[in-house]
Amino acid sequence: MQNAHNSLNHFSAVLFDLDGTLFDTAPDLAFALNQLCLAYNTAQQAFADIRPRAGHGSHALLKLAFNIEATHPNYSMLYEQYIKLYQTHMADSTQLFTGVIEVLNYLQENNIPWGIVTNKPQLLTMGLLSKLPLPYPPHCIICGDSLAKRKPHPEPILYACELLRQSPSDCVYIGDTEIDVIASKAAGTQSLVALYGYASLEEDPYAWRADGYIQQPIEIIDWLQSAAIRPATE
Repeated sequence: MQNAHNSLNHFSAVLFDLDGTLFDTAPDLAFALNQLCLAYNTAQQAFADIRPRAGHGSHALLKLAFNIEATHPNYSMLYEQYIKLYQTHMADSTQLFTGVIEVLNYLQENNIPWGIVTNKPQLLTMGLLSKLPLPYPPHCIICGDSLAKRKPHPEPILYACELLRQSPSDCVYIGDTEIDVIASKAAGTQSLVALYGYASLEEDPYAWRADGYIQQPIEIIDWLQSAAIRPATE
């Protein structure tokens, strides 16, 4: 575990990305994509190629399988069909990453508010959380279509901090992609990279210059404790 924060940092709230940080959604995203490939007699994609794109949304997955951009006339049709397939299978293999339950227990026991800031659309986010409920409800959920802007714009993280009634400088945002770090830095929160997430082998997460890096979720607890976290007060 590598930290780049200093002893002056005190955190009173935690914000999480969803795919690749809390939930391992890649297997079901991949299954739905390959079902769509089958329907169009298109070559199925290897999971090793799908997983690094799982954190970048449906656009990245459809581009991988069909070499298609959002401006293509057929994109909307393929997107709608993919979303329907994913909705049907979103809870088949998806599960929380090992250690996430312990982290959420720690936050609950220490009265530390937390939330989710994801680019996943609200329909899919709430659908997933209804099928695979978390042990404790997040104090806020900001989805990709909740606001006019989405990550890497800082607005979703700033809005989450506002809902939690916390200063961005007192919050840490945990995600697995470069856009998570960009959004976090722009919002003024500390950034923590989940190396267990969906970064590709071609990427160098350390080049993103985040404030901390973790190999597994359970390290979040150690990282917060080492930063002398200050529980929120009423």
